[in-house]
Amino acid sequence: MDSSTNSLDDVSADSSAEFPDRVSMMEVRLQAQEDEITLLKSSLADALRRIRIHDQLLPLLKQQLIAVNPGASRMLNQVSCSDGCTSSRKLSSSSAVDGIRHPATSQLSESTATNANGHIVSMDHQTKPATLDRSTQTEPTLSVQDAGQDRLTLSRRVQSLHLEDALFPSEPLPEGTRAKLHRVPGMEEEDEEQEEDEEGGGEQEKELAWTSLVEEPIQPTTIRGLQREDFQDGSCSPEEPGSASVSLRTSDQNLSSRSGPLSTIQEGQKPLVRRNSEKLGNPERQRKRLDKKAASSANLLTRSPSLENRAKELVASAGSPGSRRGTYSQGQSIKMFIRGRPITMYVPSNIQNYEDLKMEPPSERLDLDWVYGYRGRDCRANLYFLPTGEAVYFIACVIVLYHINNRTQRHYRKHTDCVRCLTLHPDKVRVASGQTAGVDKDGKPLQPCVHIWDSTTLVTLQQIGLGAFQRGVGSVAFSFADSGAFLCVIDDSNEHMLSVWDCTKGTKHAEIKSTNEAVFAVEFNPSDSTNIITCGKSHVYFWTLNGGQFTKKQGIFGKYKKPKFIQCFVFSLTGDVLTGDSEGNILTWGKSAADVKTLGKGAKETFQIMRQTRAHEGSVFTLWTLHGGGLLSGGGKDRKIIRWSADLAPERECEIPEKYGAVRTIADVDEEELLVGTTRNAILRGTFSDGFVAIVQGHVDEMWGLATHPSQNIFFTCGHDRQVCLWNTEEHKLDWCITLEEYGLCADFCPSGSVVSVGLSTGRWMVLDLLTREVVSESTDGNEQLSVMRYSPDGSFLAVGSHDNFIYIYNVTESGRRYIRFGKCNGHSSFITHLDWSKDGKYIMSNSGDYEILYWDIAAGCKLLRNRYESKDREWASYTCVLGFHVMGVWLEGSDGTDINALCRSHDERMVAVADDFCKVHLFQYPCPKPKAPSHKYEGHGSHVTNVCFTHSDSHLLSMGGKDTCILQWKVFGAGDSRERLASASVSSTSTSSPEPVTS
Repeated sequence: MDSSTNSLDDVSADSSAEFPDRVSMMEVRLQAQEDEITLLKSSLADALRRIRIHDQLLPLLKQQLIAVNPGASRMLNQVSCSDGCTSSRKLSSSSAVDGIRHPATSQLSESTATNANGHIVSMDHQTKPATLDRSTQTEPTLSVQDAGQDRLTLSRRVQSLHLEDALFPSEPLPEGTRAKLHRVPGMEEEDEEQEEDEEGGGEQEKELAWTSLVEEPIQPTTIRGLQREDFQDGSCSPEEPGSASVSLRTSDQNLSSRSGPLSTIQEGQKPLVRRNSEKLGNPERQRKRLDKKAASSANLLTRSPSLENRAKELVASAGSPGSRRGTYSQGQSIKMFIRGRPITMYVPSNIQNYEDLKMEPPSERLDLDWVYGYRGRDCRANLYFLPTGEAVYFIACVIVLYHINNRTQRHYRKHTDCVRCLTLHPDKVRVASGQTAGVDKDGKPLQPCVHIWDSTTLVTLQQIGLGAFQRGVGSVAFSFADSGAFLCVIDDSNEHMLSVWDCTKGTKHAEIKSTNEAVFAVEFNPSDSTNIITCGKSHVYFWTLNGGQFTKKQGIFGKYKKPKFIQCFVFSLTGDVLTGDSEGNILTWGKSAADVKTLGKGAKETFQIMRQTRAHEGSVFTLWTLHGGGLLSGGGKDRKIIRWSADLAPERECEIPEKYGAVRTIADVDEEELLVGTTRNAILRGTFSDGFVAIVQGHVDEMWGLATHPSQNIFFTCGHDRQVCLWNTEEHKLDWCITLEEYGLCADFCPSGSVVSVGLSTGRWMVLDLLTREVVSESTDGNEQLSVMRYSPDGSFLAVGSHDNFIYIYNVTESGRRYIRFGKCNGHSSFITHLDWSKDGKYIMSNSGDYEILYWDIAAGCKLLRNRYESKDREWASYTCVLGFHVMGVWLEGSDGTDINALCRSHDERMVAVADDFCKVHLFQYPCPKPKAPSHKYEGHGSHVTNVCFTHSDSHLLSMGGKDTCILQWKVFGAGDSRERLASASVSSTSTSSPEPVTS
């Protein structure tokens, strides 16, 4: 559309380039709205002026009729009496536009009639041709009576338009208002045009103007304001009691008619005027007043597109005179509401019957294929080696069984929130795992519990303590002396409740408050199931369970320095307790006889430090006993793994690379080979002699940036840990990882596939070469974080969306290695969240933090497309915008706008994946434009899902958790593949026991 279709709000958006400050932008918008109101008032004044001109000429017309046909006097008297001696004009107004509806019938002779301005023109007996406009059709029909008839009936059939086509987009009509536009004669010419018509001796009727008729409702304040303006101007006086009134259909107020009864006209009588119209006693004064008002109206009309031009252009561009208001009942658009804010979605032309669309879940489904990451940064004793050759560990809500030789994974997925602890049964088959408490999407708490399950079949055997634990389960341990008959649990409540459960019955055997300090570990004495030990902040407790009752003895540090934390402990083959603390020492604890001499009779035995061994610089994070009686210790600050003899003499040591962090936990594969979990979420495999290599790696902080390669099975991630990583989806491994100075939030591959761009938290962005990992280009846009990077389909442009509300556009050359600023998209009033390019690479669709959808013409110089209706049929190369007609159905009822973090359409345009704020991944069919669209729902993440992306062939979907630092790789399979998948699941080592996803 050309600029004549732009509203004043749109004009004010252009001026925001001159006023980047938000306050200035608001002032400009306010001024534009005031000008708009003034324009509407002036339009009404012009309408009233033209009415008065008609009223003034009416007596002259009657005299002309009587002069030509004396019998017309009797006919006029009859008409006047039958109408109640009134000539009423219906005035209808609203807060947006006011219109006039003219009388439908006039009395003319056979040879004369009035044109739109009230001038006398000669008429033949033939019907005047209909005037056709590109937006409306007006069909005037003149029927002339024979000699016995004296009446001339002039009728116009007017095709109406809805008012919203002539209104500004920012000002929707009130709810329930039905508005139409009517073409009314005599509204488009100024005084000068009237004089030209008179001099020209009666030219053809001018083009009819647009006015509006709003039937209901009408705001009382608007009516009073318009009345007050008219009365002050002297163009109209208050209604006299005897005047007839026309009632407007509104619940607020009725407007009186501005016309009074006409007296009968006698032949040769002087012209009469309406009783309530302005008298013609001073025509010169009236003429000057009307000229002044017309001039002010003309000035306003030159400052902004006129209502009639807006209406005509809108209808011409739409191709039909239908309304485009935000309800589908009018046939063109629908509305969705987020936090009470309406968002209009225009229905594409290829959708004829929106109400008949059937929303079904897609035929494709997802199956968890691989889990990237390991939770070592804040969890202890979370890595064990099974006799099946699998390492068992957890991240998010998934417990992973990773075969270290075959490089395959199985997954236990029955937990509903993040897993926090893990322990292995003495039979090396059963596993107990505890989870934290969570909340569902409705805010209802999810109760923590402990699952006991079979590591061979992945079948849940028992669910312990559902509803008995507060906040979550911090530590679990099986008893050894009785072959694992009991399970000890410490929850995350303030008192850290210590409870013992009968595994065969699933009932609670005993419970006691532990301590208000943090508890890090709990274990049964391997030779006596009545003895339990816990350690944590500044304490070691020795518990005795007898008859369902606990007794507690605190370890006494005596002459040794009391450490701040006791991080871990193990039992030696001799029955001693060895603890590792935050001072880097290994302390050996033993029973000491009762000190009767000092404490007197009744003194009890105590647990005291028998020996202190200096082990590490910094904390001792983990201890692990070997089958031959040796001991392994893992250090924090020094990152060392030391092997000790049975009498705590150091034998061998090695240091793990700094990039993997400190040693969190150790599990032995055999006497030589070890598995090491680190604080930077990596699992290492190796020996003292050969060193260690990483077999599992992951991010260590919140992640947001995710991109898949356009032609290869690799993907790219970045997060708050300042790491940028390139992963291989086929080999399930990390190809490379580098650390940046700032953390990354978004990324995208160039279509050439040789480089990837990364947007950082400071407004800086860089382009990395995939092979050399070197920075080939770097730039800065603003000083706020960047939220989206997106290349055009042909790679000739790069769009950078920022939190400073701008989209920066760059020309891209040399296969993504050279960038030149092309322009800036300025128009959003909040930070950019998502954007997509059209398939032809000329347009952009963008979303912002205030739930706004804007369209941009990049080829035309980053121009904002004012009329969003024009973009309804545009095809998009990708679809990641969370707001749009094609993805409206992914939003749940009552969503607040932040419930969906990301979405991604598949390349075959058959499905769309959604990442929500409730730890779920959804799979919808595409398009899904109707509310409450069904989907397949998948669990696994333990935090808000920040991003999703399909691989280039749509064979896999990648989802990224926020705080859980987990990347899940889902395999996409069609309906025909389900039977084959289920059949192979029972025999495949990569199968999962997870149930089928729930369709919601």
